Amino acid sequence: MTIPRRSWRGAGAFVAAAVVGLTGGVISAGPAAAHTPTWAVTCSEVTVDLTDYTDGVPNTVTVTVEGEDLLPTETFGREFHKKLTLPEHDKPVTVRLVVKDAAEYGKYSIDETATAEVCEKPSPTPPQPTPTEPAPSESTGTPEPSTTPSAVPSEKPSESAPAVPAPSPSSPNLAETGSSSSTPIIGGAAAAVLLAGGGIMWSVRKRRTAQN
Repeated sequence: MTIPRRSWRGAGAFVAAAVVGLTGGVISAGPAAAHTPTWAVTCSEVTVDLTDYTDGVPNTVTVTVEGEDLLPTETFGREFHKKLTLPEHDKPVTVRLVVKDAAEYGKYSIDETATAEVCEKPSPTPPQPTPTEPAPSESTGTPEPSTTPSAVPSEKPSESAPAVPAPSPSSPNLAETGSSSSTPIIGGAAAAVLLAGGGIMWSVRKRRTAQN
């Protein structure tokens, strides 16, 4: 069976159109697949990663938290990467990302919101026990003395008698009220004088008797 030449031409045109359409679809899908803008929100920070935008045009990005600027409007080119710290909050807050694609069609513009939850606070550290102190005494209210044995004073009194202080040489002489140690000597001398006197008188009388 012979196929007419006109039919061959029609079939060839159809195949060419199919190939061109498939190639165009793959080419057009390439940039779209590569363009993957992402952003993430946690309880404490916001991460923004924008890639494959049109370079040389004033693309802009803005991040707000509850209507207040966290990232004021900033211009970027082909890529933009930034990590932002959220302010402290005690309740969930709304974070908004606005990206404006300044290319001809602006098909990569973004206007999205996300919720930042409250960060869990770490549990407080339990207080450390303080060292115990000795209980105060009931009578004085002062801490009880330590039970460590201390030096015990000797029970035996000192054998040596306390020294009698010598009289000061500058002190005045006091009157003697008792007998002195020289009294016997004085008495003996008086007796010797009396005996000598008696003997002399006896000798004188004997001489007078002999002369008469």
